[in-house]
Amino acid sequence: MIELAVRRFLDEVPALAPLKLVAGLELRGRGDVQLYRVELPGPKVSKDIASDAKVRLSLPRSHFNELARKGRIGDWREAFEKGEAKATGIDQVMKLIVNVVERHEQRSRTRKAKL
Repeated sequence: MIELAVRRFLDEVPALAPLKLVAGLELRGRGDVQLYRVELPGPKVSKDIASDAKVRLSLPRSHFNELARKGRIGDWREAFEKGEAKATGIDQVMKLIVNVVERHEQRSRTRKAKL
């Protein structure tokens, strides 16, 4: 499921595909927390603590499953804005990802407006 989510995200924002990055993913369930290490490019996913992660994502498993299956960039953004998902990490890496995603959204809005 994690690989599916990463691939869908990178298909939508291909400019991030060549980025070399290790991310930590924390999925919270009912009294349970599962930690994953996601390495890009790839993605290579392992159930492990990502001690070398540049970015850490934390969200409830139920929200993650929904976003992985059906989520688009706007859905991910909404989850972060509502506080359902949280991201922490190195400021430069976080800003890079946010800028690339925002530019992608601006381009897609411009294309839709022209059609």
